[in-house]
Amino acid sequence: MPILTALLAGLIFGFGLIMSGMANPAKVLGFLDLAGAWDPSLMFVMGGAIGVAFFAFAVAARRKLTLTGEPISLPTSRQIDRPLVIGSLLFGIGWGIAGFCPGPALVGVGLLQPKALLFVLAMLAGMGLFEWRRRARGE
Repeated sequence: MPILTALLAGLIFGFGLIMSGMANPAKVLGFLDLAGAWDPSLMFVMGGAIGVAFFAFAVAARRKLTLTGEPISLPTSRQIDRPLVIGSLLFGIGWGIAGFCPGPALVGVGLLQPKALLFVLAMLAGMGLFEWRRRARGE
């Protein structure tokens, strides 16, 4: 059952990304172009997502199990440290260059967008490099 629930949630999420324009790098780059032809429409997408997530996390924080009986494990750290800041900067730079973040990029791969495939391959390489470096440092 958890696999079917995850599949359904992923399909709904992917469909929402397509409908909202988040899977279209040109629309995302238009939103990020504050000094040029700024397209503010994705602000409403973000606002809606934040509103839904706010209430979902508030409910999840009071529960020990999901509706399907799986344990809930939410992050507890509120520390803002160097790795978080650097990771956030890299995420934002990648998003600004490519017009993709991970979720929409995976949707783009499903839509057979070559740019999305290149982004996902670069993202996986970066994740692998991070993991290799972390292990080499003994963390």
